Parts: sequence; structure tokens; C-alpha cells
Amino acid sequence: MTHVQFIKTPSGEELAVLPRAEYDAMISAQSLHQRYDEDADDVAIYDARQADLDNSTGYLPAEVSKLMLQGNSRLKAIRRWRDITQLHIEFKTGISQGYLSELENGIKTGTPETLAMLAKALDVPLEWIA
Repeated sequence: MTHVQFIKTPSGEELAVLPRAEYDAMISAQSLHQRYDEDADDVAIYDARQADLDNSTGYLPAEVSKLMLQGNSRLKAIRRWRDITQLHIEFKTGISQGYLSELENGIKTGTPETLAMLAKALDVPLEWIA
């Protein structure tokens, strides 16, 4: 049961006076609520980042980044990460091994259709290839 007393200061300000135990309980409940809100915000941020990764629009896998740091183009790094040969890509897509080599070495850029076929053959998002 709350025992609140309201008083008015000489300047007209209204104040609420309550027992210390009730004040402490109110502050404790507010603190718990703030921590819950902060935890909920953290969970929401984590869930959003995880959804990005689950939708495969997130970051490149570390292995691909490592291969790129070793001098491979992104396309070649992804192909090597998937452990697929150029000949296998040729078989799956009809893109010649020579043309694929030119794409991987930056000699040619590839049409949107070609890049879409490569992304499908490598089972990665188009954004990773384009």
C-alpha cells in the first residue's frame, strides 16, 4: 500500500513524499526495466545482423577474404572457396573456361546474365559476384 503525501512549497511547486522503502522499490523496478530495455535493444541489433547473414547478403566468408588478400579476384576466391574448377563451371553454365579465366583475371567484366549464371552455379548471392 502506497503512503504518499503531497505537499506544496512556498513557491507553489507540488511535491510527493513517500516512505523510503517504497521509493527504493520504485527505483529498483525502474532500473530493472531500463536494463531490460537495453537488453532488448541488444537482442534486436543481433537479430538484425543475423538476419543479414541468414539472407546471404551479409559479409563474405573469412576464407574468401583470405583468398582475396592473397591476390585472387573476388570471383576466383569464391570459386576456389566453393572448391569448384573452371571446367565444372563451364559444364554447369556453358560459360567457356577461357572466358571464365578472363572474368576472374579482370580482363572482361561479364554481362548481367553471365554474372547471374555464375552466382547461381557458385550458390552465392549475385551481389557477391557483381
